[in-house]
Amino acid sequence: MTLDDLAADFETHRAHLERVAYAVTGSRAAAEDCVQEAWLRLQCADSEAIDDLRAWATTVVAHLALDHLGSARVRREQYVGTWLPEPVVEPLPPFVAPPPADPADRVTLDESLSIALLVVLERLSPAQRVAYLLHDVFGMSFDDVADVVGRSPAAVRQLAARARKDVRERAPRATPSVHEQRKVVTAFVAACAGGDLAALVSLLDPDVVMRSDGGGKVPAVRDIQHGAEQVARILFGFLRRPPLEVRPVLVNGSYGIVMCDATGAWSVTSFVVVDGRVAAVDIVRNPDKLSDVH
Repeated sequence: MTLDDLAADFETHRAHLERVAYAVTGSRAAAEDCVQEAWLRLQCADSEAIDDLRAWATTVVAHLALDHLGSARVRREQYVGTWLPEPVVEPLPPFVAPPPADPADRVTLDESLSIALLVVLERLSPAQRVAYLLHDVFGMSFDDVADVVGRSPAAVRQLAARARKDVRERAPRATPSVHEQRKVVTAFVAACAGGDLAALVSLLDPDVVMRSDGGGKVPAVRDIQHGAEQVARILFGFLRRPPLEVRPVLVNGSYGIVMCDATGAWSVTSFVVVDGRVAAVDIVRNPDKLSDVH
């Protein structure tokens, strides 16, 4: 196989590999670095001896991402304020009204790797996180995951089971339709724009959680906030001066918004919608995580 053929074959798996690395690290830049390093290693390997390039590359990328996660954990202990993963922002798809109960019109956590799920995964040990993601999300066998984390298959099975329990207890419990997300987020933006505190409170779950990540570089609420009244008042405080731009986007596969505030600072907000209300608001304001947002 020529180098060009090998490169073309590798490129067919790039999106999958970047998704694996991003799920582990929570960083798009780190994910790209891991995939590029895997490509460099592939060029030095005996490609003819590799029976399944996707499996080989996934294992290499997962190893690299796990190594990165270990060092990143140390840096996050010194992080200013609340840490949130780097968002994946995409334009909204063309709007086509599907049947109301169409099961294909559902957003699942495993499919979208939502910000909310990645926040939950931050509570796990690196080995638990990798075991859960590689097995439960990406479908790798426990034998293959064991090669990545350096544990026995039986130990990996236990790691994944403990992680799965934690995720079930802490991850958002709903998978709302695209239409429900659009409806709630649109109403949320309208209430904020209109300064209607009562309307905004009515859209928030009584136990809503708000996290804001400024990284110490732009103003952000450092502590996690709880409760509809508290969150609504903080949001209105941020919006005392009308923003320069607000537009809906997909954030990690779910509906969210991109905003440029009155000072010119950008932010990306993702939502968890449960039973027609916003149960979580995650706002990424750290400019280092928004290099592609404009």
